[in-house]
Amino acid sequence: MSALLCTVLLAACASKPAVPSWQPNAKDALDGFTEDYLRGNTAAVRAEFARARLETTSTGRADLVAQVELVRCAALAASLEFDECPGFAALASDATPQQRAYAAYIGGRWEGLDAGLLPEQHRPVLASGTLAGVNDPLAQLVAAGALFKAGRVKPGDIETATATASTQGWRRPLLTWLGVQLKRAQAAGDTAAAERLRRRIALASGEN
Repeated sequence: MSALLCTVLLAACASKPAVPSWQPNAKDALDGFTEDYLRGNTAAVRAEFARARLETTSTGRADLVAQVELVRCAALAASLEFDECPGFAALASDATPQQRAYAAYIGGRWEGLDAGLLPEQHRPVLASGTLAGVNDPLAQLVAAGALFKAGRVKPGDIETATATASTQGWRRPLLTWLGVQLKRAQAAGDTAAAERLRRRIALASGEN
């Protein structure tokens, strides 16, 4: 019986092709890039991203490489860093309509954008202009960045983005959103709030 069972198990395993190594390798590298970028571990960021891109270029598929580039652009948008996504732009003609829509979304180009092409959790943001209903921490920060780029971010969304970055321990977006709050406090002449924010920025920067 045990010999028969072993034979059956081996046959079952043989019927399922192994996952190509580039898939987990690319995912691990892309996850590492995202976490290192958000946590402000700059030294590791370029190497992790280069590894993720190298793994996907081995397939010769522009849509897969474009997805890697979009993850990079989204991480930057979460920290209000916008560089027009040159890596994605070079692949845009061979990207999917969904990918092109997402690139426009995070780049603040919302005019005529079809919400149905966006990832599900981002569709309400386009319709409502708020973060309401976006629960995933990274998606929330990306949406806040998209709102900021589109000129539609609200004070409550700024507070939410700051709190989310703080809770996750993501130093880079935290410092960025604290900086946005500081500018707003200074513009409003709220010296007490501005001073509190300066102390918090210094603490998050490792200056205290």
